[in-house]
Amino acid sequence: MKNNTQRGTRRWLAAGGLAVVATSLSGCSVPDSAGILIPKPAEFFPALIAFLIIWAIFAKFVWPQILSRLDERQKKIQDDLDAAQSARQKSVEAQKNYEQQIAEANTKAEEIVSQAKKEAEEERSQILAKAQREAAATIAKGRGAVESERRKAMIELSGSVVDLSVQIASKIIGNELTEEQQRKLAEKYLSEVGKSDEH
Repeated sequence: MKNNTQRGTRRWLAAGGLAVVATSLSGCSVPDSAGILIPKPAEFFPALIAFLIIWAIFAKFVWPQILSRLDERQKKIQDDLDAAQSARQKSVEAQKNYEQQIAEANTKAEEIVSQAKKEAEEERSQILAKAQREAAATIAKGRGAVESERRKAMIELSGSVVDLSVQIASKIIGNELTEEQQRKLAEKYLSEVGKSDEH
């Protein structure tokens, strides 16, 4: 780019200088109004030499610095564009990574909630089973206590009934049966009555 610009500038300056020289030396008649713009040959050559010296100094020292600055500017712009593209790419990758992390977090949260529900259901089942076992044990214990109390009451009642029966029988029958015989008879009667109650 630098070489092409220098060549283009040199060609333009050379073409302009030749046109001025050709016009000055050709002896063509130039309108008076144009004579103001075109220098006389005595003025033209020193001006041309001065212009060429200035142009040579400009081309040797100033123009390379300008081109260097332009190249640096272009390089900086290109670097900025590359950095922006890289930042954009990193931003897109970070966005994808962030979305992936969110999806993973949502999946993990769903798994935790599902596991918590499962554990809560298991705990509930265990509590219900334990409560049912304890209730069944309490009921069985209560039934056993009731049955025990019933048997105890029956035994006490049987004893009282036997004694009472013996007394009644002895009064009704008199002394024909011994007390032992009357007791056996009352116990047999109560045993039969107890069996009929159970059926």
